[in-house]
Amino acid sequence: MATLVFDLDGTLADTAEDLVAALNAALAGAGYGPVPLELARPQAGNGAAALIRLGLLFHGADPAQALLDAMRTDFLNYYEANIAKFSRTYEGVPETLQSLASSGWRLAICTNKPENLARKLLDELSLTGLFGSIVGGNTYPRPKPDSLPVLGAIRRAGGEPCKAIMIGDTATDIAAARAAQIPVIAVDFGYASVPVADLSPDRVISAFADLAAAIETLRIPLTPHAQGCSQP
Repeated sequence: MATLVFDLDGTLADTAEDLVAALNAALAGAGYGPVPLELARPQAGNGAAALIRLGLLFHGADPAQALLDAMRTDFLNYYEANIAKFSRTYEGVPETLQSLASSGWRLAICTNKPENLARKLLDELSLTGLFGSIVGGNTYPRPKPDSLPVLGAIRRAGGEPCKAIMIGDTATDIAAARAAQIPVIAVDFGYASVPVADLSPDRVISAFADLAAAIETLRIPLTPHAQGCSQP
C-alpha cells in the first residue's frame, strides 16, 4: 500500500477567507483597519505570523516581535472559533479522496497549521476519517519545508517513504517533498505566490479530478533510496 501526503490549506480546502477574517480581527484588536482579501490571499498558506506581518506592513506599522506575538494569540483565538465559517473543500476533493482510499491508498495530512486546528478543520469539513495520520506544524520540532513532518506523516499512516507522493500548492510543500526525497504533485489553484509550474514539481494539476491520472504517471514504487526506506 502506498501513501499520499496532502497539504491542507490551498490544496484540499480554500481557507483564505477565514484566515483573513482572523487577521482582520487581530488587526482591529491592535487598532488597525482591515486588509483586503485578495491582497492577503497569496499569504494564506504561510501561517499566522506571515499574515500578521503583511497586515502590519500594509498599514505602515513596524512588525515588532512583541506585537506579532500578541496579535498571533488574538488571531488564533478568533480563527479557532470561526475555523470553517467560509472554508470549503475544492471541487471534487471528497469524492477523489474516497475513491483513492477505496483503491487502497493510505492518506495522510502534513500541514503547517497547528495540529489541533488542522484536526478541527478536517472535522468541520467531514474529512477526518479518511486520513491515517494528521501532522501539523507543531507535531514535530521542525515544520515544512523540513522533511521531518512529511516522513512522520507517512510512517504514522503505516507507509514507507519509498512508496509515497506529496500533494501541495506552494514552494514550501515542494521543498518538503524534495527534502523527503519523494515525488510531488502541485495544484495550481492554491496559494503559491508564483505560478506553481515555475517551482518544478513532478506534476501539476488544475482539478482534483485529474489527481488519479497524475499519480498513475509516477508509477509506484517510486524512490527506493528515500530516507529510512527499506530496499525493494
